[in-house]
Amino acid sequence: MSHTVEILSVGTELLLGSIVNSDAQALSRELSALGLNVLYHSVVGDNPGRLKSAVELARSRADVIVTTGGLGPTCDDLTKQTLAECFGKELVYHPECAEGIRRFFRRMGKEMTENNLQQAYLPEGCHILDNAWGTAPGCAFEADGAYVVMLPGPPRECLPMFRERAVPWLARLSEGVIRSRTLRVFGMGESAVESLLRDRMNGLSNPTLAPYAKEGEVELRITAKADTAQEADALIVPVEEEVRALLGDLIYGADVSGLPQVVLEGARDRGLTLGTAESCTGGLIAKNLTDVPGAASVFKGSVVSYHCEVKAGVLGVSQALLDEKGAVCAQVAEQMAQGARRTLGCDLAAAVTGVAGPDPDERGNPVGLVYAALAAPDGCWVKKLNLASPGARRDRIRTLAANHALDMARRWLAGLEPGGRDAQRSWTD
Repeated sequence: MSHTVEILSVGTELLLGSIVNSDAQALSRELSALGLNVLYHSVVGDNPGRLKSAVELARSRADVIVTTGGLGPTCDDLTKQTLAECFGKELVYHPECAEGIRRFFRRMGKEMTENNLQQAYLPEGCHILDNAWGTAPGCAFEADGAYVVMLPGPPRECLPMFRERAVPWLARLSEGVIRSRTLRVFGMGESAVESLLRDRMNGLSNPTLAPYAKEGEVELRITAKADTAQEADALIVPVEEEVRALLGDLIYGADVSGLPQVVLEGARDRGLTLGTAESCTGGLIAKNLTDVPGAASVFKGSVVSYHCEVKAGVLGVSQALLDEKGAVCAQVAEQMAQGARRTLGCDLAAAVTGVAGPDPDERGNPVGLVYAALAAPDGCWVKKLNLASPGARRDRIRTLAANHALDMARRWLAGLEPGGRDAQRSWTD
């Protein structure tokens, strides 16, 4: 029997957009890896009537229901009560759960209020999912042909609880495995990628190949289903090889978080250090790099030279050049990169200067005109970018500019021409 899954996320804050529903995304990946078909995502607020309706709808179209949220001690935490009612179960006090809650508060050095013990009431006959990451235990049970798993909402609790507590309970439902391989592409838009691969995508059923547009880049996901992980991986290999043959060095990584990870790992492997000099990106490149754990072993720092005085006084950009051409030109980008490399004492330095908007600069340079530069031990390269597009937002231009600078570093570290055919080499040591 093939099992179908609905993920039911509970919380008014999700509907209001106050938080992102990252739980559903993560659980979909985990459930797919178990070979369980996730067919529906639903979100409902903290209202017992609407939650009951959502549960009844989920029961009508899926036999596995996974809920997140609504297991806490406050009056709006109603998931357990509502699902127990839907499946005709009583809530029963579990002393071992109560002791686990008390132990958690003792470990945190905090005083426990009595309402926290409400979390120790769980549906009768359920399998308890112990919460080592918070106070609210989860649970799982089978009733009326349905399999129900209830998890807390906070992502730091939800995902580890699912992996370590719920997966062993759900494993008996697994029919084969689903494996995915994600190739990250920079330098070609989604429509162009889709056009290039359309015939191949249409001809595949297992594995499947699908593009997903990200901010400034494209993900290509190859997904296969088989009896074992090894068999699924074997189905993926020839498709990946074909895609790589078509896209070449536009593919910058597989199953990686993004360009910052690839650049940092590339520099670390070669024993090199990085730095940045940023104008229109305002420190975004540095932020993206330092978001990666372990960046400190490679990344030395950044100079956010938003004003020309800083470009000249800190980075050593020629004042005469700034007076003559302004801050947005290839020569300034070059000198910013050189200056960052010299000032920060790093091996590689990426620099960006340009017009992010919303208006052209004082010299009439248009929104979206950006120069990215890379200074390396063997030279410096500058790339002119026109990042404006209909409806292009300031944040999108900044994101694209940062990614182009990182991609120049990625390419140099991989032994490729930084910036491809569009970059000019300005100097040589």
